[in-house]
Amino acid sequence: MTGQPFDADVVGAVSRHMNDDHAGDSLLICRTLGGCPDASRARVTGLDADGMDFAVTLDDIEVPVRVPFAHRLTERAEIRREVVRMYEQACAALGVPPRRAD
Repeated sequence: MTGQPFDADVVGAVSRHMNDDHAGDSLLICRTLGGCPDASRARVTGLDADGMDFAVTLDDIEVPVRVPFAHRLTERAEIRREVVRMYEQACAALGVPPRRAD
């Protein structure tokens, strides 16, 4: 097994971007792929080559949730593709159309 391909700067930048611009996407992902259908909030707390970590609010209590990636990531560019895949999978599971990327 190789080491962590993403340094703290990358993890911080991705986490901030997800939390600032895609909080709703994180919530959908955690409600479906994270097994928390009753979650009221989700924020990214970290990631590594194998998955993304969230803090999910359930009944006003924040709990950690890890959502594994479909495969091990080795490059930063793969993160966006994998998060989009997870978002689209979450939308499909909920029967809602994904928004179009502009």
